[in-house]
Amino acid sequence: MIILALITFYASRSLIQGFLLQFVHHRVSLNEHFGTNNMGNTCVCREDSGAEDNVESPSQQTENRNAPAVESRNRPRDPVRPPRRARGPHEPRRKKTNVDTLVLDTLAVIRTLVDNDQEPPYSMITLHEMAETDNGWLDVVQSLIRVIPLEDPLGPAVITLLLDECPLPTKDALQKLTEKLHLSGDTAIQDASNPAKHRNTTAVLGCLAEKLAGPASISLLGPGILEYLLDSLNIKFHPMVILFALIALEKFSQTSENKITVSASQISDRLLLLETWTNNGDFLKRQVGFCAQWSLDNLFLKEGRRLTYETANLSLINAMLNSNDVSEYLKISPYGLEARCDASSFESVRCTFCVDSGVWYYEVTVITSGVMQIGWATKDSKFLNHEGYGIGDDEYSCAYDGCRQLIWYNAKSKAHQHPCWKEGDTVGFLLDLHKKLMIFSLNGNQLPPEKQVFSSAISGFFAAASFMSYQQCEFNFGAKPFKYPPTSKFSTFNDFAFLAPEEKVILPRHRRLALLKQVSIRENCCTLCCDELADTELRPCGHGDICMECALQLETCPLCRQEIKTRVRQISHIS
Repeated sequence: MIILALITFYASRSLIQGFLLQFVHHRVSLNEHFGTNNMGNTCVCREDSGAEDNVESPSQQTENRNAPAVESRNRPRDPVRPPRRARGPHEPRRKKTNVDTLVLDTLAVIRTLVDNDQEPPYSMITLHEMAETDNGWLDVVQSLIRVIPLEDPLGPAVITLLLDECPLPTKDALQKLTEKLHLSGDTAIQDASNPAKHRNTTAVLGCLAEKLAGPASISLLGPGILEYLLDSLNIKFHPMVILFALIALEKFSQTSENKITVSASQISDRLLLLETWTNNGDFLKRQVGFCAQWSLDNLFLKEGRRLTYETANLSLINAMLNSNDVSEYLKISPYGLEARCDASSFESVRCTFCVDSGVWYYEVTVITSGVMQIGWATKDSKFLNHEGYGIGDDEYSCAYDGCRQLIWYNAKSKAHQHPCWKEGDTVGFLLDLHKKLMIFSLNGNQLPPEKQVFSSAISGFFAAASFMSYQQCEFNFGAKPFKYPPTSKFSTFNDFAFLAPEEKVILPRHRRLALLKQVSIRENCCTLCCDELADTELRPCGHGDICMECALQLETCPLCRQEIKTRVRQISHIS
């Protein structure tokens, strides 16, 4: 009877598996019939439409899978990560493959993810499932440290992507990780011949520092890890190790108690040496110099050292990056022409000068060769980081992506024929508002004109860019000669823009906060911009306390996240 029962069981399971395979086959055929693609075949980790980035409970995820699809433009999106799909209630746990293989597979396949609606790669889903337990999380973290190659420009970003999507580690898991790594100053010195391991270790620590807060972050930054990170700032070490050790210390210092601890270690003396690399011809050292200078200006102040903005000569600069409408996570140089993102979000910035007619040109020097979307945006563009929109992700902007070799418009991409950009390359951006076209070039090699954006916008254009984690570039708006100027006649922002001396100043965080504390805010002002009158109600949710200008830039209510159908100005609020 037992044998008969087993035969019956396996026969039944085979029939069910056969039915499921046939169902999947028909589903794929239907998707192909209706034009639904599950994989792009161009390059890196981003999506075309939009996916929720909120962490949901299993019951919420089940409800979402059973709910009808909504149009992607109505959903907040995060353009730097593929959507995460949890295992279904009747779906078997995936067979565990070697974790190192899964990490390397994810690093390889991440370059093909350009569609928000496609399934995350098998390797990424499996890694997320493994990380649901303490031991599995430890295995994933140790593998990230062990196998991500130093030369891959997307390595640190993939570490951030994977850890950011994994569940928060428990106190026990963090304790075990600390014990397994057993970091100290001696570790940094003894193993200096293995920079990949140290770069990955510091990148993991930085990601955990950003992900954790309060007591957990304080507990993680024990004496051993602090000594390891500080000793990794040795000017004789590989610049990549120095860079990510510094970024990790910055992120740990987001917790005030950690900041006091790090500052007391005399870190500013080490940073003064690294700051000399700010204009180094080696682009890796230049990144270190940029971050060292930013830290000395914003975090680890050195007594007797003047802040960089106080000594910067800005007399020849008339157009720069607008530091007043970016988040605190984007780093902008005191000269206003260089920007960097070290956060896990997709940060954007635009120029202070706007154009409505004529022919205009600017250039960008690529300092890091990862994912950036650089191009043109308008006053109607929605590139707020909390909504997840970057340049080229709406109908009012268009962007060049040299890492994935794509042109972005309206959250859709198409391949271009340029090779992948590399450090030191020059990207040119020509805007002809008479002929209604844009031309992108790489080291003087032009692509065919782009015209799509002019179906939605004809004026109010800004130079703009969006940055994935650990990316950096420098803008030239005409304050110095261009490397590859167009042969046709054009104008530059710097020749026509004007900024008052006080408008050119990019204040460090502590100076900006001190000024904000002195500003008196009206009781009935907008809670978002704190400038205009709060005269608008969002419907159907009914929330208000914002102005119409801010309301028009939102697609979901900032309080309840409900989709905004209409915006109604309250007449009673108008004086």
